[in-house]
Amino acid sequence: MSAEFPISRRVVAEAFGTLLLVATVVGSGIMADKLTDDTALALLGNTLATGAMLVVLITTLGPISGAHFNPVVSMVFAVRRQLPGSCLAPYIAAQIIGGTAGTVLAHGMFAVPLLQASETVRSGGAQWLSEVTATFGLVFVILSGIRFRADAVAWLVGLYITAAYWFTASTSFANPAVAIARSLTNTFSGIRPADLPGFIIAEIIGALLAAMLAGWLLMETRAPQTLTETETAP
Repeated sequence: MSAEFPISRRVVAEAFGTLLLVATVVGSGIMADKLTDDTALALLGNTLATGAMLVVLITTLGPISGAHFNPVVSMVFAVRRQLPGSCLAPYIAAQIIGGTAGTVLAHGMFAVPLLQASETVRSGGAQWLSEVTATFGLVFVILSGIRFRADAVAWLVGLYITAAYWFTASTSFANPAVAIARSLTNTFSGIRPADLPGFIIAEIIGALLAAMLAGWLLMETRAPQTLTETETAP
């Protein structure tokens, strides 16, 4: 995120990026469902499109807004004072509005009702644990990527989400704005509105746990030359 971009442009970048991300998630899910009756193959198509779009969006919009596209990512950056507190509410609002618009756009492109209430049940301990895990991993990958390979963050996030689609029972929402947007589509990628609170709470918990671990493990406030001989020993 560059200080040369005023808050108005950062907020638009967040809304635009989240719109395209959700349009990709929902639209590729609809397309995959139309093309095959094989659920695994449909999920693979949904996965690859989402991971690819994340790489594109983070690369192109990251220099403007930081490319959060995710309220819990913005929350973590605000807690770490890497995002001004005054930007947090506008970022989150932009992400939710952009995500909702992304669902509407995807529906419009596939000629389905623009807003729907999803009937897909995603609830229970396994789903919530999956969302804690998915969001924990996402936030940790972002923070460690920025710490050690800032130039590779776009690829790290895209690849992580591609993997997390498959190793979590929830297919890795890891994003409250995306979850809200997906509750408005009764298609392949939907989530029942009643299941949103459990997902959002799990995502917040995962993000905060990742921020806590990263704050200790990455030693961001300590210069390498201050390490003692004992600390550097294998």
